[in-house]
Amino acid sequence: MTARDELVERIVQGDVRSAARLMRDLDDRRPEAIEVLKLAFRHTGKAYITGITGNPGAGKSTVVDALIGHYRAAGQRVGVVCVDPTSPFSGGAILGDRIRMQRHALDAGVFIRSLATRGHLGGLSRSTFDVVHVLDAMGFERILIETVGVGQDEVDVMQAAHTTVVVTVPGLGDDIQAIKSGLLEVADVLVVNKADREGADRTERDLLHMLDLRATGERKEVDIVRTIATRGLAEGSGITDLAAAIEAHRGRVWSGPGAAERARSRAGAHLAELVRALLADRAAHAIQDRGGLREITEAVVERRSDPWTMAEQLVGAL
Repeated sequence: MTARDELVERIVQGDVRSAARLMRDLDDRRPEAIEVLKLAFRHTGKAYITGITGNPGAGKSTVVDALIGHYRAAGQRVGVVCVDPTSPFSGGAILGDRIRMQRHALDAGVFIRSLATRGHLGGLSRSTFDVVHVLDAMGFERILIETVGVGQDEVDVMQAAHTTVVVTVPGLGDDIQAIKSGLLEVADVLVVNKADREGADRTERDLLHMLDLRATGERKEVDIVRTIATRGLAEGSGITDLAAAIEAHRGRVWSGPGAAERARSRAGAHLAELVRALLADRAAHAIQDRGGLREITEAVVERRSDPWTMAEQLVGAL
């Protein structure tokens, strides 16, 4: 058995140190880590992945924290990937999410990993897919992905998750306008969090209205759930209803004849993301081989060449 096989075996057995080290190396894009992930891939495909997204300040971290408590109470192991803004100084993740989930830090049935966006758009980190696969191989039945606070078109989470939960809150002004353009289409479950605030009724009505307006043909079945996530699992928090809505979507979409096609679609999205990432890496190497971006752009600035020709030459060098 090779060293890589032994590492995979430790990860499959749930060794936290080995998994954490592999996740770090994957986030740093180390080639040897990718080779280990290739071997671990055959052990994946068992976890159910839920994406939690929404506008900044909607309470996504609090919702995730409460869902962790719900699944742990049911005896399920939970892996969490929190995508945080990138620190302008260290380039790492600003660990606000992990601070909010501190009460789960000593629970061996919970693994929380923060990732920095590192300039990656779409609400996720470039290594999100990879880290999710490691958690899956470790045997976590539930994996929660919390995106960085997103705008209207940052919807990559729908490609990574089986069920996408979009969290909004009443009282943020034109809150429906803030989510309708992109996030509304990807939502499988809509959450009106902080539902004890004034305006929760109006927010729910507006969401229903927007769903009807944007429907083409038969309207996509989307549950709307009210939560007060700060109450945790207490009566009236709505977290049990949210978990039930996630399960209802799982039953509608990930069983039956359409499940295989949806699985192919997710696999295709992951493959396309990998291809884009590899091409970006090779383009960066091609630029460095020509003396760096500053050297190349001098020719454009001095009008000795044009940006279109330079871009074609760089791509041709791949």
